[in-house]
Parts: sequence; C-alpha cells; structure tokens
Amino acid sequence: MTPARRPTQPPAGGTVPANRWDLAPRRTGPPPTVTVVVTHHEQPRELARTLHALTRQTHPADRLEVVVADDGSASPPEVPAGVRLVRQADEGFRAAAARNLGAAAGTGEVLVFLDADTTPEPGYVAALSRLPHLLPEALVVGRRRHADLAGVPADAPVEDAGPAHELPSPAWLADGYERTRDLLDADDTSYRFVLSAVAACSRWLHETIGGFDPTFTTYGGEDWEWAARAWRHGAVLAHDPAAVTWHDGPDFADRATAADRERALAETLALARRVPAPGAAPHGLRIGPADPVVTADDGLDATGLLVGLDSLLAALPAARVRVDTAVADLLVGDPRVTADPVDPVATDAGWHLHLHAPARGPAEAWRGLVDRLAGRDAPARLLLTGPDDAPLVTARALRGVRRQQRWGRTDLFPGLTEPAADAGLAPVPPTTSLEAHLGGWG
Repeated sequence: MTPARRPTQPPAGGTVPANRWDLAPRRTGPPPTVTVVVTHHEQPRELARTLHALTRQTHPADRLEVVVADDGSASPPEVPAGVRLVRQADEGFRAAAARNLGAAAGTGEVLVFLDADTTPEPGYVAALSRLPHLLPEALVVGRRRHADLAGVPADAPVEDAGPAHELPSPAWLADGYERTRDLLDADDTSYRFVLSAVAACSRWLHETIGGFDPTFTTYGGEDWEWAARAWRHGAVLAHDPAAVTWHDGPDFADRATAADRERALAETLALARRVPAPGAAPHGLRIGPADPVVTADDGLDATGLLVGLDSLLAALPAARVRVDTAVADLLVGDPRVTADPVDPVATDAGWHLHLHAPARGPAEAWRGLVDRLAGRDAPARLLLTGPDDAPLVTARALRGVRRQQRWGRTDLFPGLTEPAADAGLAPVPPTTSLEAHLGGWG
C-alpha cells in the first residue's frame, strides 16, 4: 500500500491539457541533469555492454550520472570509475526496489531507467530526457528493439550490431504505439505500453507517486503498476521512438514453457491485487484495491441511500463507500462501507463518485459512468442532475482533479453537466422501501 499523497506543483516546467504532450512548453538553457539507473542481477557481460554504451551518449557527459542498482548478485558487479554501485540483498526478483534504490542514490533532475541487458543507442538519453525536462509530469517510454548480441564484443557500436543481429519485436507493442499515436491518445489502459527498462520521468514525478512498489518480489508487473499509478496521479504518457535501445535476447512473450506460463499467471495476479485500472482489475474477484471512492452528503434519507448503494455496489463491487455514521451503522459487516473521513484525492483511487441525493440505476449505468471517467477525453468532473436540475451525482476522474489542483487551474480537463437520465440513473423516489427494492416490485 502506497502512502496517501496530495498534489504538489513541480519545482520547474509547465503542464498541458489532458495528455497533449505535443503541446509541451519550451524551456531555455542547458539540458537537464540526468541520472541513469541500470538495474542488474548476474549479467556481467550485458552490463559491460550497456555501461560502455552510456559513455557514448550525445547528452553532455557533465550532466549525466550512472548508477548501477544490483539486485542481490552473488558478487558485486564490476563498474568503471565514475559509475556508482548500490546493492540490495537477494530476496527475490526485486527490480522495483532496486530501481528505487538507484534513483535515491542519484541527483539528476530526470531519471532514466535501463536494465543491464538493454543497451542504448548514442542518442537515447538525450531523446528520452527531453520531455520530462519540459513537462515534469511526463512519463516517457522509448523504443526497445531485440537482438542476439551474445557473440558481439561489448564495445561494438550497438546501433550497428543491433540491426545486424536483430530478432523480432513484439507486434502488440508496435501496434499499441501506432494506434495511440505514440501515446498521445493514451487512456486508462495505456499503462500496458510502458516498459520500465526503457522509461524516463522527472525525479519530482517519481517521488510524488511514491516510486516503484517495492512489494513486487517476482518477475514482471512492477512497471505497469508504476505507470498506472502515475497516470491516476495526473502523469502524461508519451512514447519517443527516437530513443532506441537493444534488448539482448527475445521478448519474454515469445517464450512459452510451463515455467513461463506460471510466471505470467503470477504477474497477472500481482497486478490484479494492485491495479484497479481496466485490463488489470478483476471483474468479480475481490483481491484488488478499492476503486472508485464513493461519498454522500450527510443526512440523506437512509432508506433511499441504501437502495442507491445496493444498485451501485452491485455494479462496482470494488468501491469504497464513505457515509455518515447513521447509515454506516446500518451496514455493519460490509467492509467496503465506513463512516471515517476520506479525501479521495489523497488516495491512489482513479475515480470518485459523490451522491448529492440517493440515486440508483442498472449495473450498466453505473459501470458506464466509470467508463466515461476512464476514457481518453475523460472530464475532470461530470455533474449529473435530476429532473428538477438539482445535483444528483458528481463523478470525478481523479487524474484530472489532481493535475488541476496541482497547478491551480480548471482548464486542463473538461467539466460537464448532463441530465442523470442520459446516463441511465435516476433519483430514488422518497416513497421507495428497501423491501420493495430487494423484492423487485418498487
């Protein structure tokens, strides 16, 4: 569980509407200081190749530092002078914790993450660090290509050796970048296109969202969780195809042994337990985090509110509900309901629904409401009104709320007002009884 956070404005840079990284503001002056964090475990040959490639970067050498974060190798890896080595004990596959360790050991404004077996071309750091310098909320992923570099000398130019020994790259990833126009059209499912072995962000963003989740101790998933959490906290996702690296070996998806299948299952479950976003959250299993957060005005009619919450929770069983003490006392035994104060913005939730009056609707209406908040052009706020135009439900995409609070602006995401009936929701009539609702006759 990551700690509660509140939006804090970055120390430098600007912002953009929605995910419009193409509108990043210009900055003058020197390029950013960069910390490259290279995660390593028992790969000395691959590490030597990657560290050599980092000495050939076009980014100014006096604004570039390299930290090798070793995840429990039996012996410390050899690193050249000027490269810092930090290590942690071997307690499982802890790449997430190693990346945090490496990031904390550096001082750069921008963090660039690499794996030991992922070797960058000369322009990689300059290309990947550009956008986080201009736009500190940007989380940028480069282009990872694959090659069999086993017999290639460590000091061979990778921009030549890679194409000469190229292996197939995953088509789903290339298709995703093409379909989203290099993530310009990203939505709540686009975390799947972020690979931490070829990613960069500002130090401010990494620290604001709490870094990688160090509880990951098996292979895979930590980068998707990190990216999904960053997105919920207002990050801008981008893909820079000019930032090229070469992974030594085939893509993991091309391996299909029984052990690989078991590993894939563990990764899927690890994500389901941590990520409430579409594509990762389970549909019926209750093993993941609470989302959305649901609140209600105090003093609402208890019967009407119970009827409305019954319809809402039937559709969104992973919701966390905060109601006043009188209603919470009626729902003792449901762990999703509390009377304790909750600030949705300070959680890691993606969505917030507030009931101004008791409201109900079919499951598809409640799910459709959340789907609208998860879309590419999701509003920061959607106010649904009843037949008398009085507020009924306010739905918020917390990604947009957090970004706008961070910058003290209201123009970065749309705010909409619509009749609740258009969304399939309606006020609970004051004459409705819980008995009639449960029995299906009223």
